[in-house]
Amino acid sequence: MARLDDLEARVTALEEQVRSTRQDAAAARILAGTADRDVSDFKQTLNGHTQVLNAVRETQVEHGQDITSLKTEVIDLRAEMRSGFTKINVNMEQISRLLQQVIDKD
Repeated sequence: MARLDDLEARVTALEEQVRSTRQDAAAARILAGTADRDVSDFKQTLNGHTQVLNAVRETQVEHGQDITSLKTEVIDLRAEMRSGFTKINVNMEQISRLLQQVIDKD
């Protein structure tokens, strides 16, 4: 009989361990599901951030091209301006000489 009582106690203990293991497994499944959703949310957020960064990069590249174009235009305008001022100075010298000739004749 002692062996039967011992067996009964062991079976009861085993049943309790199985029940506890099932509870742990159920909790682990819940945690795994939550972790999977969290990872999915993080992945979606990361994809969104990546798209934003790519859009910002494209905009920066476009702005860089615009700045390069504007620099070229400014350089060209500066050259035109210098050329124009040179022509004005030459013409003003001619006008001054002509005026001086008129003054000298009097």
